Amino acid sequence: MLDLNTFIDETLLRTSFLGGTVEQWLLLLGAVVLTTLLLILLRRVIAWRLTVYAGRQMTPTEEVVSDVLAKTRVYFLLALALYGGAVFMGWDERGMKLIGWLLTLAAILQAGRWGNSLLTLWTERYRRRHLADNASSVTTMQAFSFLGRLVLWSVVLLLALSNLGVDVTALIAGVGVTGIAVGLALQNVLGDLFASLSIVLDKPFVLGDFLIVGEHIGEVEHIGLKSTRVRSLGGEQIIFSNGDLLSSRIRNYKRMIERRVLFSLGVTYQTPHANLAAIPSMLREIIEAQGATRFDRAHFKGYADSSLTFEVVYYVLSAEYNRYMDIQQAVNLAIYERFEQKGIDFAYPTQTVYLQPSGGKGAATNGHRELEALLT
Repeated sequence: MLDLNTFIDETLLRTSFLGGTVEQWLLLLGAVVLTTLLLILLRRVIAWRLTVYAGRQMTPTEEVVSDVLAKTRVYFLLALALYGGAVFMGWDERGMKLIGWLLTLAAILQAGRWGNSLLTLWTERYRRRHLADNASSVTTMQAFSFLGRLVLWSVVLLLALSNLGVDVTALIAGVGVTGIAVGLALQNVLGDLFASLSIVLDKPFVLGDFLIVGEHIGEVEHIGLKSTRVRSLGGEQIIFSNGDLLSSRIRNYKRMIERRVLFSLGVTYQTPHANLAAIPSMLREIIEAQGATRFDRAHFKGYADSSLTFEVVYYVLSAEYNRYMDIQQAVNLAIYERFEQKGIDFAYPTQTVYLQPSGGKGAATNGHRELEALLT
């Protein structure tokens, strides 16, 4: 009769299971746990050293290494330790095939995470460097980054399915047929998708541009595949679908080179001829004295109901709105001062009523009395 220790040693521990005995599996499990803990500890030590010794500003290489370490998952370390332990212990072909399959699947998923992380890191670094001086290239880069991640995860999915034994060729053919049906059902979504590609390639606006779309005004904050987000002057976020946005009339003030200013002013009909003739040259002197302006014209435009109207056109050689308002304010104050010096009165809506009574003197007197009565 066998005792318990002999039974465990000769029966349980020697039983073969998936290419290895129970004893080998237990030894491998211990080696895997120990190796995984060491790899995790090594990863944290390297990340800590990069953070401490690189200072607050990492070099690009150190930033990449730190990001790769941060995105390394435990399942990959476990698979790596499992494979290394099996090779070291000399497992048979069946066991190595199973462990190699697990390692391949874990490596595919881990490579996808590394690639996605590196694309995101590269895009964000490019955005920080070039947003101020070349926002259009940042918009393009973000779109290509998304497409790159889409292709990356599609490849990862296909490799994983192929590793699981799925017929990828038949799957792709089936997806192609299904894609046609889905495309017909999602025409609006696909329309917005192609509109986003048009925005990226044609660049009617980029991140940071100031737009007026219909009654909405704001700065472009994000350009996505389905929609574009604009931060309005009131602080709220306005979301446009890309298709609707491109079909609208867009006024892009960020690309304005200079501002054309047109305004009118009126003086009273009692203004002498000499002062009327002097007003256009007076307006020209005032505008040209401001600097950062280009005078175009100033003319006596016509006779209005209660004023003699002048029309003035000039250009502010800056797209900045505050600069334009500062110059317009200075022009208005200077015009008021010069008109005050010359005794020229600004016109405002007035009416003069002439009463011509019908009848004799007595009728005129009665008419005057009736008017005085109404006025009092």
